[in-house]
Amino acid sequence: MRLRKRRKAQVSGWRLMRRCLVFFTAICVVPVLLVLMVATDHYMQPVKHRTNFVQRQTNEGENKLPVEPVLNENMSLVGKRLEKRRQHLRKTCKLLGLDRPGNDTLHRPNAWEFFVDNKHHLIWCNIFKAASTSWMYNFNILAGYSPRFLKKSKLVPMTLARQRYPRPSLQALRKAFNTSISFLIARHPLERLLSAYRDKLQYALPHTHHKKLGNEIIVKYRFKKNKKPVGMANQRTPTFAEFVEYLVDVVKKGEELDMHWAPIVEFCTPCMFNFQIIAHTETLQEDQTYLIKMARLEHLIQPEWKNAGRGATQNQISKYYSELTRSQIFQLYHIYRYDFELFNYTLNGYLEYGIPDNDPSSLLAAISMKDFQQNDLPKVY
Repeated sequence: MRLRKRRKAQVSGWRLMRRCLVFFTAICVVPVLLVLMVATDHYMQPVKHRTNFVQRQTNEGENKLPVEPVLNENMSLVGKRLEKRRQHLRKTCKLLGLDRPGNDTLHRPNAWEFFVDNKHHLIWCNIFKAASTSWMYNFNILAGYSPRFLKKSKLVPMTLARQRYPRPSLQALRKAFNTSISFLIARHPLERLLSAYRDKLQYALPHTHHKKLGNEIIVKYRFKKNKKPVGMANQRTPTFAEFVEYLVDVVKKGEELDMHWAPIVEFCTPCMFNFQIIAHTETLQEDQTYLIKMARLEHLIQPEWKNAGRGATQNQISKYYSELTRSQIFQLYHIYRYDFELFNYTLNGYLEYGIPDNDPSSLLAAISMKDFQQNDLPKVY
């Protein structure tokens, strides 16, 4: 009997010690895991829409647009989706404090890249590497150039377009917004960045500005640092990793970014204007069809995407982003964070391809780092 009691006491003691050990482990480890999960989840989950579609009103302060044409059921669903994007943009602009006028590039209205077609009551902000080739073509057609002329002309489409659509003043642009259908086309920031790299650097034409820039990147980030990409010792164009390293350094120095990869938030300042249509390249065919029907231009232009690149960029994401570390991908997020937020994109489909950092502190530092763009108004993390 005494032996049994002694064994029971020993078992009870061990159970108590195990419970204490589990308890203290939970207290110490679980909060750390929760912090990492929450921090990472922010980059991977899109913002949820809580507002239902609301029919656009014509009250004071809203744009007075042409009467909407009768749309079929599918186009009506597209219209609801576009209205949700519009409402999300306006709500997020207010939340981030980007709708308040100021003197910096985030809060100063930029009319430089807008095309205003007063004849057809259409306004477009040209975002490079986001179906810009297609809509430059469409605006040239609307300007009166024939398809045959555009095919044979040796002039750059932008030059032809600006001959008919001069860069507007801010006052003229705001006036046109009251009587026109306005739109921009957004693209996932990291897909757009990769498209710009491939088009302008990897396949740069000889003796061009971007060819010269590529050579400078190689000298600074490959030879000066004595780095040679595996299997690419003789590569004459910068690797994607070298380009990203250059990009991060440029932003840290506060220098202006090339227009082909500049953030939309600075390029078009979408929080400073009341865009009617926010098209996405992911749904471009439907969005374009809806836009053209709304503008009653079906007899003049057609929905299309003239992609001048070399192969679909979307199919190349895993190949190129697997060259980067995860901390580098987070650094890119902070460069384009406002574009991610305003157009409801996430790092899902990109972060998982990144190379795990050898030093976990580098990843944590990249996650918790402040945005490169200075915005003294409220931020959301």
